Amino acid sequence: MNIMNTFKSRNQQGVSLIEILIALVILSVGLLGMAGLQARTLSLNHSAYQRTQAVNLSYDITDRMRANRRAALDGDYQLAIDAANPAGNSVPAQDLREWRQIIQATLPSGNSSVAMNGTTVTVIVQWDDSRGTEALQSFAMVTDL
Repeated sequence: MNIMNTFKSRNQQGVSLIEILIALVILSVGLLGMAGLQARTLSLNHSAYQRTQAVNLSYDITDRMRANRRAALDGDYQLAIDAANPAGNSVPAQDLREWRQIIQATLPSGNSSVAMNGTTVTVIVQWDDSRGTEALQSFAMVTDL
């Protein structure tokens, strides 16, 4: 029996070390995959956050327009995407200026426009989403006053 125990231990020397090294390689590959997945998840969550902000800001300006419906129907809330922030002390100018400042503070390279066609309002919010999916994102909302 003594010879059998010596023979078994001589054949199995180093097998557990190889098993541990293979397990470490498999674990390392799995952890690298999880790290990549986590980074992509953070990027997509940030993009979703920015899109949510764009939606909320679009609702914000339409609510301001509904609160001042007469001026909105007169076209006082129209604003081109490349236009400067409105000047003046009228309620529409203050609303648009504040709204644009919030967009620029909330969204990277944020810009916006408001267009009227009768009682139909088209609001466009643009921002730079280079950290997420694409460089330039845009959200457009069409609603009636």
